Amino acid sequence: MIKLYSFGEHFGVHDPSPFVLKTDLYLRMLNLPFESIADADNLRMAPKGKLPFIEDEGALIADSTFIIAYIKEKYGQSLDDHLSAEQRGISQLVTKSLDEDVYWCLVYSRWMREDTWPSVSDSFFGNMPFPLKQLVPFVARKGVRSALEKQGLGKHSHEEILTIAKNTLGSLDAMLGQKRYFFGDKPSILDAAAFGFLTQLTLCQLNNPLNEVARSYTNLVAFCERIHEEYYLDPSRQAEQGAVEPAANAVSS
Repeated sequence: MIKLYSFGEHFGVHDPSPFVLKTDLYLRMLNLPFESIADADNLRMAPKGKLPFIEDEGALIADSTFIIAYIKEKYGQSLDDHLSAEQRGISQLVTKSLDEDVYWCLVYSRWMREDTWPSVSDSFFGNMPFPLKQLVPFVARKGVRSALEKQGLGKHSHEEILTIAKNTLGSLDAMLGQKRYFFGDKPSILDAAAFGFLTQLTLCQLNNPLNEVARSYTNLVAFCERIHEEYYLDPSRQAEQGAVEPAANAVSS
């Protein structure tokens, strides 16, 4: 059975990493049995130093994009078989916008904003012994600030960062409309990716301006609620997956 290495539940969502959640949902949508192993220590053995990664018959595959490609090649299963070439191209570009824009806005909102940082620090580092619980969050936050500066988003004002997020979220809301999934009645890779990101903003228990903005897009909120109910609250689906999720303290990838 495939083993999916993840962080575990934080802030009321199945995983605080959109890339982990994307992969987890993708496997569920394929009805492919897997075991979820949630622990912060997974980072220590992650092939690329980030989560998620999977283990399958001795093979370690890291990065959600390459995990999905591996699943298609190994098991011959994909969520995109029903899409046209044009739709696949749209999916690729929209997913890239999530990866490059929404992700960094999410990181900023959690790690840099003073109204959110105390909850994030306590969730990820609160169980550490003193003095590590004081030192590690400081060092980690400094590293995230440096990454944001190098990426470029950290050079923008708070209002400009919200504008960047609104541009993508508004486009997604319009693209989805009243449809069940982004391309109609069947799920695709884009739906897994979108849920992985959007649920971090709509269903997450954190409250900051970015979360508030995301919750104003009613189509996106309804989309996240539908998928959460179907794939994460349905007892029959939980039994099918046989997921194992120990408690964990983690930093978001």
